[in-house]
Amino acid sequence: MSFYLGIDFGTSGARAIVIDSRENICSEIQETFKKSSSNNLATCWQQTLFALIEKIPLQIRQEIQAIAIDGTSSTVLLCDKQGNPINDPILYNDGRGITVLENLAAIAPPNHLVLSATSSLAKLFWWYRQPIYSQASYFLHQADWLAFLLHGKLGISDYHNALKLGYDVENLCYPNWLEELPIRDLLPQVLSPGTLIDTVKKEIAYRFNLRKDCLVCAGTTDSIAAFLASGATNPGEAVTSLGSTLVLKLLSHTRVENSQYGIYSHRFGDLWLTGGASNTGGAVLRYFFSNEELERFSSQIDADRASHLDYYPLLKPGDRFPINDPQLPPKLEPRPADPVQFLHGLLESIARIEALGYRRLQELGATPLCYVYTAGGGAKNPTWRKIRQRYLQVPVVSSDYAEAAYGTALLAKKSI
Repeated sequence: MSFYLGIDFGTSGARAIVIDSRENICSEIQETFKKSSSNNLATCWQQTLFALIEKIPLQIRQEIQAIAIDGTSSTVLLCDKQGNPINDPILYNDGRGITVLENLAAIAPPNHLVLSATSSLAKLFWWYRQPIYSQASYFLHQADWLAFLLHGKLGISDYHNALKLGYDVENLCYPNWLEELPIRDLLPQVLSPGTLIDTVKKEIAYRFNLRKDCLVCAGTTDSIAAFLASGATNPGEAVTSLGSTLVLKLLSHTRVENSQYGIYSHRFGDLWLTGGASNTGGAVLRYFFSNEELERFSSQIDADRASHLDYYPLLKPGDRFPINDPQLPPKLEPRPADPVQFLHGLLESIARIEALGYRRLQELGATPLCYVYTAGGGAKNPTWRKIRQRYLQVPVVSSDYAEAAYGTALLAKKSI
């Protein structure tokens, strides 16, 4: 029996899913990040990656044919010549790039995706101004670096992760305006997601009892992996990922790009995955409620009745989509004493943001929305699904396979 391993790295933890040749799940492992004062975030990622692999049952581990990893889009790090991170990674929602947007605007085309405070390129430009930049040899995304730990080849990315770095996914090259910049030497080589890179390093194969010919392939982003897992295949079908953040992906005949609204398109065969990512989502809900409270209070909400509360739920100022404003203030008042009413207001408000996102896509020429699959932790909430369906006015269903790690496992399988 052959097996294929997909690993999904998020903001608070990671998940590994192993599938067989029939695409059935054979093993599923989850780990939360255990960051301490004695290690940085990258070290924590490495420990989590190895812990996941080690927990896969031995008889399955020994027959894994291929591995793929997805990571959070625009979570990036600088590395030295050996691949060691030279400081802490910068996370997807870190807006320090706002200080270099004027410089970027003078270089990049108008309304380009990179003209966002949280884009990968904005973060690299910010680093370029710091003294530590002189120690850097590679600029990598989270998924790139984690795959490097397994195959040992530095400076390799995929065109899903590289989109917010300015890579031209239509012509499959870095554009001329980017090639001419002083940061060019640090940019990774970009491959198609799923492209075979190399076998696992000998020491990795030995340590984890993996096959010596176990292959590691180019990865993807977490939201693309969730789309791959969903089963959506037709234009007009979409996936909303309700994880820590809210991510929309609509399969469209038309490519849509608009930095004013934080909208971008990923290449997806002959079609385009157009959408965006908002900082609202599950992280806000978990800040106010435990998982048990979310389940209990949700069951007391009448999903057919609209809430009078109008929020823009954020944990700190700034959003990326459908409003791209790094200074956008959170709106979480008034807060009723009844937690059920408060949760109802939060769920309705996030649903309104989702509906606004899909409306923006269609106003800019994307294929009309006809069906929404839901992935991520929020997919398990039936009350929220009914509220969202009321706003979206199309069928909303939970994906049979909602985990991004499953989509990444499919990517690994298709690489062989």
